[in-house]
Amino acid sequence: MLLILNLPLVGLWVKLLKIPLPWLYAGILVFATMGTIAANPSVVELLLLVAFGVLGFLMRRYDYPIAPAIVGLILGPMAELALRRSLQISQGDPMILFQHWSSATMIGIAIIALLAPYVFKGLARMGRDED
Repeated sequence: MLLILNLPLVGLWVKLLKIPLPWLYAGILVFATMGTIAANPSVVELLLLVAFGVLGFLMRRYDYPIAPAIVGLILGPMAELALRRSLQISQGDPMILFQHWSSATMIGIAIIALLAPYVFKGLARMGRDED
């Protein structure tokens, strides 16, 4: 269905790309604010919209990847529920997470994935200092 709708509108999407970025950002902000107010007219939700907008701006400004953060927000509650369930089954013993080889391997890969950027950044800094 999207293919049928988007093929005739390709010219419109190309024209949309010619809009200056400040105007485009202002339009997105207006529509996001209107949608938030239309869904639930609450000052708290508007403040959340602003807070998440500022957070997204800072993440983009300091080259922090946004996609993993969004995936984490979506999958985080499911992972927390699975962790609680496994800790309830083991009666609170966290070693249950390391007893099977597959779960220990996954935790090891996660730790390596968390530490690797810092190690590579340090190695690159050491390489620049030597030159």
